[in-house]
Parts: sequence; C-alpha cells; structure tokens
Amino acid sequence: MSTATQQATLEKVPDIGIQDDPSLLKQPKAVWAVFFSCIIAFMGLGLVDPILPAIATQLDASTSQVTLLFTSYNAVMAVAMLVTGSLTSRIGMKRTLLLGIVIIALFSALGGASSGVWEVIGMRGGWGLGNALFVATALTAITTLSNSGNAKAVILYEAAIGLGISIGPLLGGWLGAMSWRGPFFGVAVLMVFAFIFLITVMPKTQPATSKGPAKKTSLADPFRALKHRSLLVFGTSAALYNFGFFTLLAYAPFVLGLDEHGLGFVFLGWGILLAITSVFTAPKLEQHVGTVKSLSLVLLLFGVLLAVMGIFTSTQWLLITCVIIAGALLGNNNTLITTAVMNATDVERSTASAAYSFLRFLGGAVAPFLAGKLSEIFNPHVPFIVGSVFVFLSVLVIVCNYKHIKHVDDVEGAH
Repeated sequence: MSTATQQATLEKVPDIGIQDDPSLLKQPKAVWAVFFSCIIAFMGLGLVDPILPAIATQLDASTSQVTLLFTSYNAVMAVAMLVTGSLTSRIGMKRTLLLGIVIIALFSALGGASSGVWEVIGMRGGWGLGNALFVATALTAITTLSNSGNAKAVILYEAAIGLGISIGPLLGGWLGAMSWRGPFFGVAVLMVFAFIFLITVMPKTQPATSKGPAKKTSLADPFRALKHRSLLVFGTSAALYNFGFFTLLAYAPFVLGLDEHGLGFVFLGWGILLAITSVFTAPKLEQHVGTVKSLSLVLLLFGVLLAVMGIFTSTQWLLITCVIIAGALLGNNNTLITTAVMNATDVERSTASAAYSFLRFLGGAVAPFLAGKLSEIFNPHVPFIVGSVFVFLSVLVIVCNYKHIKHVDDVEGAH
C-alpha cells in the first residue's frame, strides 16, 4: 500500500465518530437493534450443528452428503456477498437486513419440511443467501452507526456472533433430540422474532451525514477492492483458515461419538469461549502484541490443535477438549481478522466486507465436503490433518506479505 493510501486510511478513522463517545456500551438504538438481531441470526448456525449425525442416520445419507449442508450454505453465501453492497446502497441497510431475515426464515422452514437429504442441501443454499444479506450488512451497519470507532464496533459484532453461536447448540441439541427437523423450524421462529425486533426498533432512515447521500456501488466494486494487496492477503488467509474452521464445525460432530444433547453441550462450551475471547482477549492482544502478529500466533496455535485432533481422533475426551479450546482461538482470530480488514484500506466498509467475505466463504464451501470425502476415502484422522495444513498455509500467507499489511497496526494505533 502506498504512503498516500495509508494516510487516507488513517485520516478516515476520525470520521467514524470515536471522538464523540469512545464507550463500547453507549451506542445508538440502531446499533443495539442490529446487535440483538445478530445474536438471534447466529443462533441459527449453532442450532444445526448437533443434528448432523442424526440427519445422516434418519435420511440414510453419507457423511460427505450431510457435510454438503455447509458446502451449499457457504458457496451461495460467498457468491451472494458480491451483491450485498450493491443492494444495500440501493434499498438501505434496514431493508437489506429484513430481506435477509425473511429469506433465512423461509428456507429454514422449508428445510425442516424436506423429505430427503438433497432437498435439505438445496434449502440450506437458500438459507445461505439470506445469511449473506444479513451478515455482511450487519457488520457494515454496526461499524457505520457505532459511535465508538471501528475496533470497538467489531468487538460488539463479534460479541453478538459469540453469544448466538454459544446459545444455539444447546437449543439445537434440545430440539434435535425430539427430531432433526426441530432446529430448522426453531430457526424460522427465531427469525420471526428478529424481524419484529428490527422493524420496530431500528430507525427507518439513517442519520444524515455531512458527506451527503450514500454512493451506489456496482457489482464490480468488490473485485476492484481486491486489487488492494492488503485486502487480498487477509481474504486469502481467511479462505485457507476457514478450511480448518469448517472442518471442525462440520466434521467433528461425526467423530465425537455423542448424541444431540452431548454435542449441544460441547459446542456450547466452544461458543462460550469464542464469545469471551472475542470481546475480552482479542483487544488485549491487539494492544500488546499487534494485530498482525497476534493473528499469526493464534492461527499457528489453531493449526497445531487441529493436528493434535488428527493424531488422537480416537481419544474422545481429548477430542472434546480440543473442540472447546478451539473456541478460544477462533474467538480471538475472528475479532483480529475482522478488525484488520476494516482497517486495511480506505475502501467503503460494505465493499471491503463483501470482497473479504467472498474469499472467506469460498474456503468454507470446499472444506466441509472435502472433510467428509477424505474420511470416507482414507480414515477419520485425515480431515483434521488436512485442515491443519491449510491453517498453516494461512499463516504463511500473512508472514510472506507482512510488508503489505503491517499498516493495519498503525491505523489501530490511531484509535
């Protein structure tokens, strides 16, 4: 990145509003509306995880077929991320969020009513479309409307994700013990509550700014954004890291040897650590170690943890422990990398988020199916080993491109 671009990025920081009120908790009403809707939306992700083995059994499906529930979800999400910025700039953040919620509710309900695994896979793809509209816009909404600056806004966003993901598996295990369809219908009901909350609490129009009306973005803007080396580096690293993340999320339930309740409690522990570390530990790492170095360290540890899971896949207690500990590493990483992306360039936040998320979810689309296939072709150990290799590669991408991304720590220091 050129000196001029770095300076532009640094100069952009004060516009966020941190000078008005740096407190994390003193936010506009609109921010809290999006925050609580995010919790409900991300409960949906965790709700489904404990029922993956049950779906395989009751729908007579193979492991690789069931992991396609995550592949279709992430693949559609990746592509849909490219249109979120363009759509939001035309119909507004609130309408985009509401549209995403409606699509999630519709396709999760249709998934619960499906009679075969391929129908469920298709409905999960539709669910991914809704989630893309909601997730990318929610991040943009919180960072744009927050009066506490980029870093604290990202912490708030990641806290909502962590809370949703931690509560979801417990509820999913309880509903899934009754029927694998329960969590799907549960998500639909939760989305109705999210819709009502958002439509009544979030303002119809956003506050006017001195910059005038928002610029309408085109479908090509996310690709143009990837010409920024720093954004491309973080997106590529996230795509590789997501191989490990979704190997753990989509494949681990098949080898833990637990029922729906047991899986719910394991991923509850995982989600709690993810929530705690994303809010409390990650900011301290940023402050004392630096964003880029902290990212490298956390990803390195996650790669080692996946390798341990690959070696000791048959040892249940160790596997459970590793899954829970992974939550702490993933919580730190999610906040660190999201903060880095938001500070990487002077590109519009919605466009940067769309470009980065496109690359990130491409990795998440390939990994689940690959993990399932590797377990069927070779043995249960291989998916974790392969996942760890991809995570190590994500560290290599960061280290080899350090000179192109080190400026994010300068931007963070301006806070």
